[in-house]
Amino acid sequence: MTALNRLSDTIAARKGADPESSWTAKLLAKGPEKCAEKFGEEAVEAIIEAVKGDRARLTSEAADVIYHLLVMLAARDVTLADVEAELARREGTSGIAEKAAR
Repeated sequence: MTALNRLSDTIAARKGADPESSWTAKLLAKGPEKCAEKFGEEAVEAIIEAVKGDRARLTSEAADVIYHLLVMLAARDVTLADVEAELARREGTSGIAEKAAR
């Protein structure tokens, strides 16, 4: 099991937890809209670090983006397995062809 799978499982386990006991539970308790807002904030921070070129800061912000993406997905009952299945479906398809098919 990868770190990403373990993180996804931990987030899923926190869905019913007491918001006072877990940051993840607190975010989820605020609803999907707040989870999406937080994901957006973290994405912007990652973009800023990518532009600046600070590899260590970008790595840290990218980890935050992935965590908050998984929380946002969990808030809407979308699993990492769902996303992996979609990626597998797209595998071997040109990005240009896939985008044109949308």
